[in-house]
Amino acid sequence: MADALDHAAALASDVEDLLQATGLLLRRLRSESNPGELTWSQFAALARLGKLGPATTADLARAETVKPQSMGATLAALEQAGFIERRPHPSDGRQVLFALTEGGDAAWQEGRRLRRAWLGQALNQLNPAEREAVTGAAAVIRRLATS
Repeated sequence: MADALDHAAALASDVEDLLQATGLLLRRLRSESNPGELTWSQFAALARLGKLGPATTADLARAETVKPQSMGATLAALEQAGFIERRPHPSDGRQVLFALTEGGDAAWQEGRRLRRAWLGQALNQLNPAEREAVTGAAAVIRRLATS
């Protein structure tokens, strides 16, 4: 019984440590890679469109696990800023696709560049064992995230 309690306490501590560490890393990446002071939701929508191409509001909401109304507000702000544009859906005239404009693509690419530059510099400051541990954990973290 004591072993089970010790295991549960150790697991709870590990969970808390991982949540704090990943939260700090995400906040740092957000602050380092935000061209034009976009919100994280706006940048995520740009990135999704940049990777997947034109998409509907519903497709983007599903991909980002947000409500369609929230994604609609995000897309409206991006459209007003000139980062995305509406296009007719090729097979369903009732739907609209959103696509990156040249400015939206530039903002997405700049955010990617800034994020990679910061993370590359941060990894370069680690000793070889630390760097190996971090890069080795990436596959495990990806598996956790997609489970």
